[in-house]
Amino acid sequence: MDKNTIIGFVLIAAVLIGFSWWQQPSKEEIEEMRKQDSLALIEKKKADEKAKIAQLAAQKKAEQAKSEAAQDTTALFHAALNGQAQDIVLKNEKLELTLSTKGGTVTKAVVKGFKDHQGNTDVTLFDEKDQQLNFLLAGKDVNIITQELVFTPSNQTDSTVTMTAVAAPGKQLVMNYTLGKDYLLHMSMAAEGMNGLFPPTYKQMDVEWTDRCRQQEKGFTFENQRSALTYHFTDGGTDYLNETKSQQDKAVKEAIDWVAFKNQYFSAVMIAKDNFAENALMTSMPQEKETHYLKQYGAKLKTPFDTSGLKASEFEFYYGPNDFRLLQRIEKQSTFGKDLQMERLVYLGWPLIRYINRYFTLYVFDWLTKFGLNMGIVLILITLLLKAITYPLVKKSYMSSAKMRVLKPKIEEATKQYNKPEDAMQKQQAQMAIYSKYGVSPLSGCLPMLIQMPIWIAMFNYVPNAIQLRGESFLWMNDLSTYDPIVEWGKSLWAIGDHISLTCVLFCGANILYSIMTMRQQKDQMVGQQAEQMKMMQWMMFLMPVMFFFIFNDYSSGLNFYYFVSLFFSAAIMWTLRKTTNDEKLLAYLEERRKENEKNPKKQSGLAARLEAMQKQAEEMKRQREQQMNKYK
Repeated sequence: MDKNTIIGFVLIAAVLIGFSWWQQPSKEEIEEMRKQDSLALIEKKKADEKAKIAQLAAQKKAEQAKSEAAQDTTALFHAALNGQAQDIVLKNEKLELTLSTKGGTVTKAVVKGFKDHQGNTDVTLFDEKDQQLNFLLAGKDVNIITQELVFTPSNQTDSTVTMTAVAAPGKQLVMNYTLGKDYLLHMSMAAEGMNGLFPPTYKQMDVEWTDRCRQQEKGFTFENQRSALTYHFTDGGTDYLNETKSQQDKAVKEAIDWVAFKNQYFSAVMIAKDNFAENALMTSMPQEKETHYLKQYGAKLKTPFDTSGLKASEFEFYYGPNDFRLLQRIEKQSTFGKDLQMERLVYLGWPLIRYINRYFTLYVFDWLTKFGLNMGIVLILITLLLKAITYPLVKKSYMSSAKMRVLKPKIEEATKQYNKPEDAMQKQQAQMAIYSKYGVSPLSGCLPMLIQMPIWIAMFNYVPNAIQLRGESFLWMNDLSTYDPIVEWGKSLWAIGDHISLTCVLFCGANILYSIMTMRQQKDQMVGQQAEQMKMMQWMMFLMPVMFFFIFNDYSSGLNFYYFVSLFFSAAIMWTLRKTTNDEKLLAYLEERRKENEKNPKKQSGLAARLEAMQKQAEEMKRQREQQMNKYK
């Protein structure tokens, strides 16, 4: 840095310092600024105080309005708000309902003739601690909440009652109840002489329904997986909230006919004659096992309401078992004339599976139960019937495997020169050529076996939802609808629970036996690398029964028993077919077919044709690669 630069920096610093000193305010100016700041602060405080006063005034006004509204409510429903609550009982041979005059709704539902898991002779779906139903009406000056009102009962019999809440002379809220011959309760609600209390545009009332769903069966986990809040769309079809996930205030976009708080075997259903409006809010929250409650259900609904009182809002309630045929009959008893599809509360599976259960399994169960047979016997007979129906397919599958077994020496001889990995295509083609000569299709046994899978899946969906098995004993099984423990312990362990089910052990044992027989059959027909690969796959075949044990240990003994019997008969059929099949005669028969095919050759089709085409394509690609390599040599 030279002398001139230093002088320049000094002069710039001097100018800046001098300018700052010159711009510095005087003492008088500083004092004036302080006064202005003080005045601004005082004005801010005044503004804050005014805002606070205005806020307090608004709160006071709101509280006063609320107090006046409460006084209006008291003035309107003075007797109803100060009445004494009492219980009213409606009953028939199958159902007993307790209605409280406080709120005017059902507070307890007892389904007769069905034991619960604690051994009680009747099932209590809910009581006043678990369930609440509330109707909310928004007036011009006052909101009417039925849960706050005490209704006066009249016209009371074992099956009917009228609940009346008087607002003022000539103004009253009336609920009429009629219990049918079994599980259906009809209810109507009308506001008489109260038209002037509501805005002209008021057309809908709010309905809030909650229920803490009780555990009714011994197997908490199994029952919980089959308990779900379910609803029916006005345009047809049903849907439900996930059984295992917690969902709160889920909006249902479409209008619905009914909402069901569903257990595995029982349901409480609310049906609206004029539908529930779009955007209903549904809640389902799973509960812990220790509580002995399955779910916390909730539904926030809207439905048409006539403020003139000329047309009542009508509802029907179903409190009863999830029995497919019973629900069909109940729908015919409904006075609403709707296609409610209430039988959908009995879940029968996905569309294809549902059709099998709907039009086959149900009819077979109905037919067999007419004879008064024990349900364990019914399961055995159904298994035998299904085995008889599928026997031709099973036999076809087995004979296809047997043909490949007797041809195994010829295949090994024809493919012994193809031992290199790159010869896999030629080996496969040579193998298919042998099959083609003898008229054998390796795939002919696969499709029949696949056809049986829907039957297995259909029974998987039907048996756990068949209330006919509930409480039915057979052999060592006290209840076919729940697990049959041979060992129990108090604490639930990960993956296995708190017990070991005997029928689950039998099912898994039968599965292992059937897997061994299947592996031997497959091994007898495989050659070369296929046989080696089969050895590597054996451990997977044994792993499946172990996985099934952890899955099915909580499942019902009826389902495990059905699978055990089904696998037992499958193994017996396979053993019988093996013993009654003469390999020499079968080979002689195939030789005759080979000679006929040589006299009348047919064009290859199917898998053999595709393999031949792939082989030709691979050979052509190999030839092109060799030509390309020779070109560069």
